[in-house]
Amino acid sequence: MRHSLSPDDRRFRDDFEACVVQPAAFDHRSHIRLAYIYLAEHDTDTALMKMRTALQAFIAHHGIPATKYHETLTRAWILAVHHFMATAPASSSSADFVEANPAMLDTKIMLTHYSAEVLFSPEARARFVEPDLGVIPRHGE
Repeated sequence: MRHSLSPDDRRFRDDFEACVVQPAAFDHRSHIRLAYIYLAEHDTDTALMKMRTALQAFIAHHGIPATKYHETLTRAWILAVHHFMATAPASSSSADFVEANPAMLDTKIMLTHYSAEVLFSPEARARFVEPDLGVIPRHGE
């Protein structure tokens, strides 16, 4: 069994892409959920493209400064979620996946791969920067 989506996951994706989800409701768990949704249906490159497009549209629609978008964090989380999906038993929803992989909820997990100086640099915000402390495992990329 491969990872799959629940009807709630599909509604969440559709609502997010339609910019119905409000910024205050789009927290870290929601970011992980959206990454899982895209990865359950697409390869990592396509999932990244869809995630980037959806996030940038969301930011623009809600009048959030474009500088809020962070390319390195977006790609790094896609890679991290993909790693957890590749190494965990299949899930039938994003909720099941997160419940089985609570480490994904640690917002500071990327600081095990990146120094704060590198991760929060203007360069990392603008384009993907490889980790300087430890690699993010890649599966079938």
